[in-house]
Amino acid sequence: MKELRISAGSYDMNKFLHGGYETDIITTFYGPGASGKSNLCMIVTASQAKKGNKVIFVDTEGGFSAERFRQIHQGTNEEIEASLQNVFLLKPTSFPEQEKAFQKLLAHVKKESISLIIIDSIAMLYRLELGDAITAKDQEKISEINRKLAKQLRALNEIARKQNIPVIVTNQVYTQFVQNDDENARTERQVSMVGGDLLKYWSKCLIELQNFRGKRKIILKKHRSLPIKELPFEIVERGIRKRGLF
Repeated sequence: MKELRISAGSYDMNKFLHGGYETDIITTFYGPGASGKSNLCMIVTASQAKKGNKVIFVDTEGGFSAERFRQIHQGTNEEIEASLQNVFLLKPTSFPEQEKAFQKLLAHVKKESISLIIIDSIAMLYRLELGDAITAKDQEKISEINRKLAKQLRALNEIARKQNIPVIVTNQVYTQFVQNDDENARTERQVSMVGGDLLKYWSKCLIELQNFRGKRKIILKKHRSLPIKELPFEIVERGIRKRGLF
């Protein structure tokens, strides 16, 4: 029987999540650029590949860095090269290419044992495709793009649940200002995920990353067995480490 969690590749993240990432769900990291999303993906990828486990990494943002992998891995050149052979890298550059990448992903899962699936990020190419449709005011295309994203998330959820493979996706955010209905009618800054309810519905674990003037923190927003909590952290050569309170 497989473990219910895999190591996050970081002592502090394992402690924060009581053992690491759950294997039968989609975990979503979301936050602004430079908040640490891709670093967390690289850390867990290096951890699994180092153990000889196969990882599928769908890189839509060009964020996969072999040099960063080497820094986190901390092995000999031969060990690092052997570990990189355990990473199956897909690099779509458009939303239609992302669809094709998912077809390759599904075929690969059927052919051999996979220990981890990373999608970094799930919504960037979707957002670009959607933006074009919105500009053209093509409601039919907007609905079709949303259906395709939902289909991709449903496929990932099925893989996670039926094959006990942990799926980690990253997502972008956007900021909007909303006005309260109270007497003061204050305007508040609200950070939302791209894809909104679609990502919230399919993700059983939601982790928000924040970066305020170089001070980063991880916020566990949704989990099946853990409460909402925070972890202040900093990015270091070997990955991440906990830092003092802000």
